[in-house]
Amino acid sequence: MRDVIRKSSNSWIVQPNLLNYDATCARFSWEEIRLELDGLPSGKGLNIAHEAVDRHVKGPKCDHLAIRWLGKDGKVLDFTYRNLKKHSNRFANVLGQLGINKGDRVFALAGRIPDLYITALGTLKNTSIFCPLFSAFGPEPLYQRLGRGDAKVVMTTEQLYKKKIAGLRDRLPQLQHVLLADVDEDMGDGVRSLPKLMSGASSEFTIPSTDPEDMAILHFTSGTTGMPKGAVHVHNAVLTHYITGKYVLDFHPEDIFWCTADPGWVTGSSYGIIAPLVHGITNIVDEADFDAERWYSILEKQKVSIWYTAPTAIRMLMRMNIKPTEKYDLSQLRLIHSVGEPLNPEAVIWGQRVLGLPIHDNWWQTETGGIMIANYPSVDIRPGSMGLPLPGIEAAIVHRLDENTVCVVKEPGVEGDLALKPGWPSMFREYLHDEKRYLKCFVGGWYITGDLAKCDADGYFWFVGRADDIIKTSGHMVGPFEVESALMEHPAVSEAGVIGKPDPVIGELVKAFVSLKQGVEPSDRLRLELLGFARKKLGSAVAPKEIQFIGNLPKTRSGKIMRRLLKARELGLPEGDLSTLETSE
Repeated sequence: MRDVIRKSSNSWIVQPNLLNYDATCARFSWEEIRLELDGLPSGKGLNIAHEAVDRHVKGPKCDHLAIRWLGKDGKVLDFTYRNLKKHSNRFANVLGQLGINKGDRVFALAGRIPDLYITALGTLKNTSIFCPLFSAFGPEPLYQRLGRGDAKVVMTTEQLYKKKIAGLRDRLPQLQHVLLADVDEDMGDGVRSLPKLMSGASSEFTIPSTDPEDMAILHFTSGTTGMPKGAVHVHNAVLTHYITGKYVLDFHPEDIFWCTADPGWVTGSSYGIIAPLVHGITNIVDEADFDAERWYSILEKQKVSIWYTAPTAIRMLMRMNIKPTEKYDLSQLRLIHSVGEPLNPEAVIWGQRVLGLPIHDNWWQTETGGIMIANYPSVDIRPGSMGLPLPGIEAAIVHRLDENTVCVVKEPGVEGDLALKPGWPSMFREYLHDEKRYLKCFVGGWYITGDLAKCDADGYFWFVGRADDIIKTSGHMVGPFEVESALMEHPAVSEAGVIGKPDPVIGELVKAFVSLKQGVEPSDRLRLELLGFARKKLGSAVAPKEIQFIGNLPKTRSGKIMRRLLKARELGLPEGDLSTLETSE
């Protein structure tokens, strides 16, 4: 086990909200957390947009900066909570004028532009369903999602409409309205100018009665094969967004928060929109794509105190010969968090060494709707561990006995299926139009996540791999993440992706695809050095037998290494759904 990063009160810039993990878990109640939120006036239920915006306008947060938008061209737009209320009210009224009602799907296909955030909040106010999409999706992935999601409205830009949506209209009879954020006049055939509609809409709007179990957000997540799955989340999910903002991200009233995720990915909506606004803090939104110097400059100039990013971005920063604390003033930064796939131990240590702060990994899925397992500001970090379950969440390692039964593993260190006890507020309520697929996720009273993990004697969870990524070699079960993490400890390695390659003698041999750091050239000598390095770290049974150098590993836009794509290309198999591939156009 890697060295533990100890936490003590001497290291706190601000006293964490969660001071005693065990005591908080023991007394935790979702019912009590609900009392920390307002609910709609006159007892009309619970609405995410009310908790994120309107409730703040009634108090001292009214003119507090809610969103600072940084345009890629240098333009800056500020929105206070008062501004957000007016703009989101107007959008809700636009939907009403167009005949869009409760439960109707409103899709957003755009980059990180202000209209995207106003669309999300206004849609939720109208009790319609917000459905974000990556702007990099091509026409066919868009058709799959718009069709399966029963899209009635799409908010987008003129360029994206002409390039990707216009040719699909005949195949999407339910799509009634396209709202263009960057044109001043309507274009006909249901293609409307959003600025024109907004200018004629009232800034007054009363959120209708909203049952906590009313559908609120639809997120599509790609499987390794087949059609994308539409995970349905309800307004009650805001309880998870709120409590994870409080306990994991550790929001305090004057924090400035930056989540780098695109809202097309669930992190970008749960934590790039909802959680910071529910806490009434300032949320930084950067329109531009990854650029190391720009990112460090944003951290400095915007005085970001809490930064939430992805492993792929951290690994890219690790590759660069930049000494950020020498060039930039990052003294306001007190917490760094990562999500997307488990963070290799080396990256956690790099944060401590280079940025002066360890990186807090956390684990969750599109289906869970919010963070489920995390490393907390007040709790010791074990680099490479997912951390400890969120208060109110029961997690376990289970073994399946048959299609309907599991047994809970009590012995520390034993690998098995990572499972959660159903019932948390942000748990997905269905896969849209696919009940059979949904029901298969629940076995013996547990939600089976599809991830394999183990739990140590102190309750820390450790990721092993996706169930369909596990490599069976010479009777051993090898998790790719373990091998990748070991390779990343070598000073020449930036990233690694590991697969199992069929072998007639041992079943599968472990093959690693390695991306090298800047300035390091691939060679046969380096390949042999890495093979020996891994064998020394892992033992001959687990270490890779083959290493192939690769410029960049294929990743999803959320930063997950696409191991199944590496395997498909290695074996000449069909590549499957590539709609979320990082370079998709």
